[in-house]
Amino acid sequence: MNKILIIIKREYLSRVRKKSFILSTILTPLVLVAMIATTTYFTVRNIRNEKIAVVDPAGMLQQKLTSGKKVTYTFTTDADTSNFTDKGFSALLLAPGAGINHGNDFQLVSESSLSRFAHDQVGNDVGRALENNMISRELKVDPARIDSIKKIAAGIKVQQVKKSDVASGGSSSFSVQMGIGYFTAFLIYLLLFIYGMMVMRGVMEEKTNRIAEVIVSSVRPFELMMGKIIGIGAVGITQFLIWIVLLTGIGMALTGAASPDVLEGVKNAPGATPGLGAPNADSLEMVNSLTRSMATVNWPVVIGCFLFYFLGGYLFYAALFAAVGSAVNEDPQDVQSLTLPITLPIVIGIIIMVNSINDPNSAMATWASIIPFTSPIVMMSRVPFGVPGTVPIWELALSMILLAAGFLFTTWLCARIYRTGILMYGKKPTWKEMMKWVGRA
Repeated sequence: MNKILIIIKREYLSRVRKKSFILSTILTPLVLVAMIATTTYFTVRNIRNEKIAVVDPAGMLQQKLTSGKKVTYTFTTDADTSNFTDKGFSALLLAPGAGINHGNDFQLVSESSLSRFAHDQVGNDVGRALENNMISRELKVDPARIDSIKKIAAGIKVQQVKKSDVASGGSSSFSVQMGIGYFTAFLIYLLLFIYGMMVMRGVMEEKTNRIAEVIVSSVRPFELMMGKIIGIGAVGITQFLIWIVLLTGIGMALTGAASPDVLEGVKNAPGATPGLGAPNADSLEMVNSLTRSMATVNWPVVIGCFLFYFLGGYLFYAALFAAVGSAVNEDPQDVQSLTLPITLPIVIGIIIMVNSINDPNSAMATWASIIPFTSPIVMMSRVPFGVPGTVPIWELALSMILLAAGFLFTTWLCARIYRTGILMYGKKPTWKEMMKWVGRA
């Protein structure tokens, strides 16, 4: 046990002290936030206002087109396809029967392609204007009254309430649960790949450098493998926790910086805020609704299960990656052929996870969340929907027990491969040959 602790300490310190680890740990969340912020900034900034000339001699729109930030409409009778650009317009909107438009649909003529934002906005505005026009003409009703009724109806939601929460008045949001399940499951999927490959590369490096020959003279191969797996896993947990702290801090800083503008916008207008565009009473209500939905999630269970399935899944697959790393030499083709049977269940798990998000109670989702090869990913997509409830206690317990048993089995199996493969050179490994190593005493 002392030798394993020494190896764990060596693996952990040798990696966390590297400049590459420090830089990647600090820069990764910063680069991620910077990329998102930059993309959002330029996307919003590059939304230009398109000036569109509207030719509607039949009065189908009846001046009901409303200009906005993306599009400005001007009703005219002297603009056509030959001169609309000379008059300073970006495009020409022709009603059916106007100009060259002999069809039954509106035509949007432009010299160059309009932005997707402007094109979608024009389609929405025309549809809305036609709808209001028909309501006024056919039903003799003010469209504003219809809008008021729609707004009231839209404000009434269907809330999912579990039987156990009826007495307390609790509710849950499927969208929030789905988002949490997808995020946590996909994160485990990435971490299994990243740190599993890290274990394999570490074993391969020691083997090709002949360092393993020196180490195994004083420790057993099993102790070396376990120390390396746990040490690199500790590096991963450290990096992950630092990312959480940094991203949380950055998020709080950005929220604090934006709060005065949001509050000022809500205070000044019940609709869109001049100059800001987004903060309004509706968006504030949406944020409050999201906050209430997040509060209904059983976070202790979600976080606890995430840590367990991350560690269990990592230990389960890291032993397999370590076995492959001990068997191969330096041929990339050998690495690819031997890692395919290991990575395939992980990929299958993420495919099943996408389907289990939509139906967490399906038979496929249930069995995949119990089988150790896919349970770390699939179970985490179901846990946010409720434990107990969507995930019965016995299913969660069985899944955890089988994952722990699977880790012990893969560790035993891969240790027998590891002790032979780590000292074997110059021979092309195969899974058939590796299974023969398992049977050796």
